[in-house]
Amino acid sequence: MEFRKSSSYTVSIVLFIFFSSSRAASHYSCDGPLLSALPLASFESSSHAFDSQAPHFAKLTRRDGGGGWSPKLTDRYPWLQVDLRDRMEVTAVATQGRHGSADWVSGYMLLFSDTGRVWKQYRQEDNVGRFVGNVDADGVVHHKLPHPIRTRFLRFIPLEWNSSGWVGLRAEVYGCTYKSYVADFDGRSSLLYRFNQKSMSTAKDVISLRFKSRQAEGVLLHGEGQRGDYITLELHRGKLALHLNLDDIRVRTSGAREAVTLGSLLDDQHWHSVLIERFNKQVNFTLDRHTQHFRTRGGGDTLEVDYELSFGGIPLPGKPGTFLRRNFHGCMENLYYNGVNIIDLAKRRKPQMYSVGNVTFSCSGPQLVAATFLSSSSSFLSLPAPPPTLEGFSVRLQFRTWNADGLLLSGRLAQEPQRLVLQISSGRLHLTHQTTALKTSEVSTGQRVNDGLWHSVSLSTRGMQITMTLDNEPSSTIQLQDQLESGSGFFFGGCPLSQDDGDCTNPTMAFQGCMRLILINNQPIDFILVQRGRLGTYHQLQFDICGIRDRCLPNFCEHGGRCSQSWSSFQCDCTGTGYSGATCHNSIYEASCEAYRLIGSSSGYFSIDPDGSGPLGPMQVYCNMTEQKVWTVVLHNTTNAVKVQGSTPERPHVMQINYSASPDQLHALVASSDQCQQEVVYQCRKSRLFNTWDGTPLSWWLDRSGEKRTYWGGYLPGVQQCSCSLEENCMDMNYFCNCDADKDTWVNDTGILSYKDHLPVREITIGDTHRPGSEAVYNIGPLRCYGDRSLWNAASFYQESSYLHFPTLQSTLSVDISFYFKTGAPSGVFLENLGLKDFIRVELSSPSTVTFSFDVGDGPVILAVKSPVSLNDRQWHWVQAERSVKEASLQVDQLPLRFLETPADGHLHLKLNSQLFVGGSASRQQGFLGCVRALRVNGAHLDLDERAKLTPGVSSGCPGHCSNSASLCHNRGRCIEQSSGYVCDCTHSAYTGPSCKDEVSVSFERGSSVTYAFRDSFLVMRDSSSQASSSSSTESRESVAFSLVTTQSPAMLLTISTFSQQYVAIILARNGSLQIWYQLHEEGKPDVLTPTPSNLADGRLHRVRIHREAKDVYVQVDQESKKYTLSSDMELNSVRSLTLGKVTGTDALDEKVGAAGSRGFVGCFSSVQYNHVAPLKVALLNPASSLVTVRGNLVESNCGALSVSTSNSLSDHVEEPDRANEQDGGVTQHDSAVIGGVVTAVVFSSLCVLAAITRFLYQHRQAQRTASLQEKETQRRLEAAYHAELHMHSSTLHMRDSLREYYI
Repeated sequence: MEFRKSSSYTVSIVLFIFFSSSRAASHYSCDGPLLSALPLASFESSSHAFDSQAPHFAKLTRRDGGGGWSPKLTDRYPWLQVDLRDRMEVTAVATQGRHGSADWVSGYMLLFSDTGRVWKQYRQEDNVGRFVGNVDADGVVHHKLPHPIRTRFLRFIPLEWNSSGWVGLRAEVYGCTYKSYVADFDGRSSLLYRFNQKSMSTAKDVISLRFKSRQAEGVLLHGEGQRGDYITLELHRGKLALHLNLDDIRVRTSGAREAVTLGSLLDDQHWHSVLIERFNKQVNFTLDRHTQHFRTRGGGDTLEVDYELSFGGIPLPGKPGTFLRRNFHGCMENLYYNGVNIIDLAKRRKPQMYSVGNVTFSCSGPQLVAATFLSSSSSFLSLPAPPPTLEGFSVRLQFRTWNADGLLLSGRLAQEPQRLVLQISSGRLHLTHQTTALKTSEVSTGQRVNDGLWHSVSLSTRGMQITMTLDNEPSSTIQLQDQLESGSGFFFGGCPLSQDDGDCTNPTMAFQGCMRLILINNQPIDFILVQRGRLGTYHQLQFDICGIRDRCLPNFCEHGGRCSQSWSSFQCDCTGTGYSGATCHNSIYEASCEAYRLIGSSSGYFSIDPDGSGPLGPMQVYCNMTEQKVWTVVLHNTTNAVKVQGSTPERPHVMQINYSASPDQLHALVASSDQCQQEVVYQCRKSRLFNTWDGTPLSWWLDRSGEKRTYWGGYLPGVQQCSCSLEENCMDMNYFCNCDADKDTWVNDTGILSYKDHLPVREITIGDTHRPGSEAVYNIGPLRCYGDRSLWNAASFYQESSYLHFPTLQSTLSVDISFYFKTGAPSGVFLENLGLKDFIRVELSSPSTVTFSFDVGDGPVILAVKSPVSLNDRQWHWVQAERSVKEASLQVDQLPLRFLETPADGHLHLKLNSQLFVGGSASRQQGFLGCVRALRVNGAHLDLDERAKLTPGVSSGCPGHCSNSASLCHNRGRCIEQSSGYVCDCTHSAYTGPSCKDEVSVSFERGSSVTYAFRDSFLVMRDSSSQASSSSSTESRESVAFSLVTTQSPAMLLTISTFSQQYVAIILARNGSLQIWYQLHEEGKPDVLTPTPSNLADGRLHRVRIHREAKDVYVQVDQESKKYTLSSDMELNSVRSLTLGKVTGTDALDEKVGAAGSRGFVGCFSSVQYNHVAPLKVALLNPASSLVTVRGNLVESNCGALSVSTSNSLSDHVEEPDRANEQDGGVTQHDSAVIGGVVTAVVFSSLCVLAAITRFLYQHRQAQRTASLQEKETQRRLEAAYHAELHMHSSTLHMRDSLREYYI
């Protein structure tokens, strides 16, 4: 089946009209008061303080009696219950306090039930379960329910009340009567609706029903046809699954059935609404207001069902009452199939209906009362144990939970000090029999019993063994030495916090979930008696309700993140998605190749994400950074030239161009680029492009929208001409294209397509190669774009009352905002968007503090990041603010991330209705003075430059020399504005000089070393603060780069050590080969990497780069690249120091590493960089720094530059003798011809030998040159692959041009 997002799903007009008519609701009034006419007996409560405050005085606006209901002061869990006498449709509620008193309820919970048992909490929008109550005794607070309730019983649960008074409540409920047609299926019955003809074939269907189930499995609806069509609606593991196929022979032959699923926990004994709408292959599948749109599989557009539809099960043909699959156990109401009321027909015993088994027309099944354990630390239920049977004692119960750990049962046995403990541990069920403090017996069973489904477990003793049984799995037993007897009672779910005698101890945490059907020694436990205090004791429990929620439905993990949950929260696994954050919202890739160059990357394959956190995923491109412009290259499937012959206008040659990115991704790339182009190489012989009598083109291409285009390379859109016409150099000026001259020789109409709104080319059609001698050859080049329109898109605000306005923020679940700013003002509002109560704002609240504040309905939230230096320094600073359903965060430059978790049951949607103000606020106060650039909201670029052109007090762009910092400062250098020019800050670069291009080289003598001590961990682990959310651990990342010249081996090059006995060592082995040692586990063996067997101690310059991402290590030695996988992804915790050269105190190192460390290093180091630190430069330029310790003699050198120049001069020197030899050979041959008759035979022989040697040397030189070219090409391919892997997971926050400086 083909799935589509709801936001982008388009339904035809016919489908819309058909479905709209089927969904049309009758416009009747359903807001009448329902409580005012009820008798006194309809009101109940947990207790009442006095007779004058009895529950029947709780009618709205009533002042008789005590003016309302109030419970006893000793009532721990007060509630007020109303019986509406019949099922009603409730649309609103209203509350008051108790008249003339200080008693009122300021917050409450609303429960509903059909029977007065098995309650369910009503949740408003965003799953908020708390209703806002009163602030005084007589004011009325009215709540219109977002979706009506169809119920008979309502219960008000006070949560908060006046702190100076007590609970006081008067209430009213609004709605109307509700009528329905109900059928009850007992798990062995079904209804069959038989057609008037042999089969029913429909192009459109509407099926609607409501159901409530007592089981997690069961078929609600089924129909099938002989040609392979079928429709099945069933419950499976508590979820609703729809199987639908329209004449798909593949499904019929394979037997595989794919399903579309909705919902979960649907076996909660409460009503759920289902609507299935189908028109041809398009289907809307709705469950409780959540809709999934999809297209069915199969070759047909109609659903053909033979004979009948069955409801409640799939009976076996010819055997009534026998079912192929588990049938439905529960109730259905208002069951309609294409307008036919199925239950009404069955109730009136119409001939087209056939009943299998016992189907009744009322819903009165047994109610399974549950208890909810609310706290993972303090919930418990203590119950006495009835006398055991002769066979021994037994305990049975059912439970459901999301938590992987929790105590189910603990009890002391009659034989002191023996005890039994039943618990969930890591998703498995564990039973422990403790005989003494040191002696235990254990068994375990089950897998992932924390799946949210009901599970049954029983413990029983018989003879000399304890038996544990889970669901239908085989039993597990513990053998005993003596027959056991139960003690006086058991603790369920947890232990009291005040338990000091050791009777009960929570092994890990208390149980958080639901329990029901507890039986002790075959005696069922009545939870209502427990609730009323007549049986056992309890704490932090809710009775007659199972409060479990599926927090992964809907799935708030974005971009394909996988959701997992506990009882109170959910987590997102973003592995492999290309996104990070608490909800997988933030892209880990840069938005463009231009952005990759700004962080110091070189040419290679990269993943870019032009829309950032938007719906489009990352795309792989090639970034060509060798030119002044950074080109983004997108490849496609047609890379070689295509030869075309035999095509006619009626049967043309058609080639589809499939790119390595989707059309939407390509559109985003083109839109965000300054310019794009695509070369079309077209050569022809007797093959015309146009030149027909009626002007119809013979060849054309389709643009990205599928529109036919007839202009060719280099010309303007809309004109049927080629580039030669524009350049006025066509071979025949009577035609606008060379090919239209129809010559019998090869001609060329190659050109560049550069109108980017039409790019890329999606298809090419050639239609005139059928004549004798006619043919064409074409080649479509890759899409090439340069520039990033958003990166330097800026606006300058020079009036405090000025601002730019944009449309209201639309993404209400997750909002992310990022931008750069520079200012000299002490404060100002960057951005603001308001709603009636909700708002979002980012501002510079003080010269050194950026503040992110918002309100989604739970009260204002403020996050602030304070910088140790002023932010109004007229330098660029970077800000990223994000608010999701999981957490809010604020990042400024490279300062530590500030985050705050959102309330687990708080509001989700940010409801805004004003325009988005940039550079100011709606009040036109506290406006921002300065520059803002690269503003992105939810991944979308806001065009500040264009909007500023139309706004007073704002100018487009931002003056300053650093706007093109990418070409001014190199090697991670940062451009800093000056009053008259700029300077490059090379603090985080291993290079120096005006543009950070001069290498720093140092010669080491024997025994010399440089040790750099780290004192600020977040500068070492560059991403730990900027990307890690509160719920996920930091990925381990290290980057090391250096150059070396040496003739010594073995040798210690570089050592990184931590306070936790971890280390990374880079050495030269005895044979001169490079070895990299990773010791990440203190007790484990180190990982040893040998990237190349070549001898690096050869006196030549070698460059080494090492980059680690978790377990993956990418190593480049000179031009050779390799990837390795470590045994662990553990990060380096608390890096202590980095040492170049000799290492002392090698006890923690491996023997081979220690030996190399004692030898040290003799030679030259150049351009040493570890993450953001350049230790060699610090040691050379600031030797007095407390961070650096130098031992031995260090001499500044230029070995890096000398080695490069020397190798160049040597290669030049090699080539010149070759050319001289060639010239000399020619002269020798000429002279031989002139004086050949004079010279002697000896001279002639010598010349022949010399000629043979020259020819041999020439051929050998050519072979070397060919091999060198092949080797360079291989190296280029390896380097491209290395860069593709190296940057595949690079962070969006990693080494931007706005990084805060770390001054030595």
